[in-house]
Amino acid sequence: MEINEIQNNLNVEKNTINEKEQKNFLETTLGKTINTALDIGIRALLPDFIDEQIINLKNNLFNNGLKDGITKTIDDAIDLGKSALGIVTGNFENVNQMQDAVKTGGIIDGISSLLDTAVNTAQKAGLINNNIANTIKSGKNVILNNVESNIETTFANQLKSVEYTNKYINNWKNYYNNQDFEGMQREYNKIQKSIKNLVPIEKTINEARTVENLHNLIKNNGRNFNLTKEELELAEKLK
Repeated sequence: MEINEIQNNLNVEKNTINEKEQKNFLETTLGKTINTALDIGIRALLPDFIDEQIINLKNNLFNNGLKDGITKTIDDAIDLGKSALGIVTGNFENVNQMQDAVKTGGIIDGISSLLDTAVNTAQKAGLINNNIANTIKSGKNVILNNVESNIETTFANQLKSVEYTNKYINNWKNYYNNQDFEGMQREYNKIQKSIKNLVPIEKTINEARTVENLHNLIKNNGRNFNLTKEELELAEKLK
């Protein structure tokens, strides 16, 4: 039985990617992206600062609202973007939807306001001096441009990762249909590597899990492709 027939004929409950998983992924991935962009932007504005001074400055800003604010800004942008784009199911179906939602939700404006608040709070508390505060405020666009550029790069990399993962899955299916286990193993290894940092999109994740389960069933069955109906159903249910 070909892999496409298996997927079409098996009538079992799908394992769905929920909204929380996608939001957690975006919080983590975009949080790291924004953090890196802030670091690059601050270093550009304060080229004479040594690493320790940059770290202390960032810590002061993070401890005065920047850290918690970044997560909230990401969440607000996601929610506003979903509403603007009419995504009523709660889940993103692809990376482009995520990218559009974050952009439409005003994440750059959110980071801009957040940075102002953090700088003002740290300045009033005497944690950063007026010269540094004014330098960051006047050169804020340098930081925001880095944030925007890094976010675009992050989504572009995700689009490539999904494209490559789908390619590896299709290659695996072709090798499966030809009962070529060596070819399957090569593509399986690629899938396992690419999916580690892949955005949780239901269609791609479920297909990858089906491949994983079928691959391991065949491998543990002595590379015998004659699987029972029950084994095939189990592979689908284990997603």
